[in-house]
Amino acid sequence: MQKLSIVKEITDLPSPLSFSIWWNGGSILGFMLGVQLITGIFLSMHYTADLVSTFYSIIHIMRDVPNGWVFRLIHTNGASFFFIFLYLHVGRGIYYQSFLTQPRTWMVGSTIFLMCMGTAFLGYVLPWGQMSFWGATVITNLLSAIPYFGNMMVEWVWGGFSVGQSTLNRFFSLHFLLPFLISVLAMVHLVFLHDKGSTNPLGDLNHVNKIQFHPYYSWKDLVGIFVVLLMLLIVCFFLPTMLSDPENYMMANPMVTPVHIQPEWYFLFAYAILRSIPSKLGGVIALALSVLILYVLPLGSLKWSVPSSFNMFFQIIFWGLIVNFLLLTWLGACPIEEPYFSLSQPLTALFFVNFLLLMIEPWFVYHLLFKS
Repeated sequence: MQKLSIVKEITDLPSPLSFSIWWNGGSILGFMLGVQLITGIFLSMHYTADLVSTFYSIIHIMRDVPNGWVFRLIHTNGASFFFIFLYLHVGRGIYYQSFLTQPRTWMVGSTIFLMCMGTAFLGYVLPWGQMSFWGATVITNLLSAIPYFGNMMVEWVWGGFSVGQSTLNRFFSLHFLLPFLISVLAMVHLVFLHDKGSTNPLGDLNHVNKIQFHPYYSWKDLVGIFVVLLMLLIVCFFLPTMLSDPENYMMANPMVTPVHIQPEWYFLFAYAILRSIPSKLGGVIALALSVLILYVLPLGSLKWSVPSSFNMFFQIIFWGLIVNFLLLTWLGACPIEEPYFSLSQPLTALFFVNFLLLMIEPWFVYHLLFKS
C-alpha cells in the first residue's frame, strides 16, 4: 500500500499549467543517466584497465564483442548528449530564476553538475588514446598550482610520478562508482523539487492554476525521450565520430605530445578560461570559479524578482551570458595564438561579470520599481 501511495503521489503531483518544452530536460537527463549506467555496466565487463591491453580492449569491444560497437557508441555519444541537455537544463534554471524560488533544489543540482563533469573527465581517460593520456596529464597537473601541497597532491592522484597504471585503475573505479552517487543525488533533487513545486514560464508561484502530472506531462516527457533517443541513434549509426577527437583513435604515447591538447567539447569553455590567465594559480582559480559560481547565485539574490518573461534587463544579461559561453567554447578549441588568446581574456572577465549582474539584477529592479 505504501508503494502505491508513493506512485500515486508522483502521478498526481500538481504541476503548473504553463509548462513549456524546456521542462522536459529533467526527464530526458534521467533517461540519459539510465542509458549511461546500463551501457557502462556492459562495457565494464569487457574493459581491461591495463596499460598494455587497455587500448586493445576498446578495439576488442568494437570488433569482436557481439553488438559491442553499439554499446560503446551509445555510451560515448550519450555523454555528449547528456551534457547538451545538462547545459540546457541549467540554462533554463537560470533564465526562469529557479535559484531564487528553489535554492535547495538548485544547490543539489549544482552538485550533480560538478559530479557529472568529474565523471566525464574520468571516463575520457579510460580509452587510453593520445588525447586521453595527455588530457589526464594536463588536467591533473593543475593541482600542482596549489601552494605547498600541490606537487604532493598530483603524485597522490597519479599514484606515482606520472600518469600510469595506478592512475588508470583508480580512474576506472571512480568512473564506475560516481554515476550511482549521481543517481542518489538525482533522487534528492527530485524530493526537494516536489516539496517546493516547479517553477513555470510565467513565474507564478500560485498553487491554484495547476494540473496533475499524469497523464498531461508524463506523455509529453515520453515523447521528448523518444525524440532524443532517435537523435542519439542517428548520430551513433551515421555520424559516430562527429563528437570525438581524432587523436583519441591513436594509442597513448608518452613520448609524442599532440600538437593541440584539448578536452572534450563540453569542457572547452572552462578550458578557455583557464588558458586566458597567464598565472597558473590564477587560471586554476578562475577554472574552479567558472563552475562553483553556480552555488553563489542563490546567496546573492533577493527572494523576490520580476519574472524573466517580463524582465527585459534580465533577458539581456542572460542572452549575453549564452553568447559568451558559446564564444568561450569556440576559443577553447582554437590554438593558443593570436588573436584567440587576446579574445579569451575580455570574454573571461565578461563571463564573471554576467553572473554578477544576474545576482544583483533583482536588487536593481526592486529599487527601480519600489524605491524610486
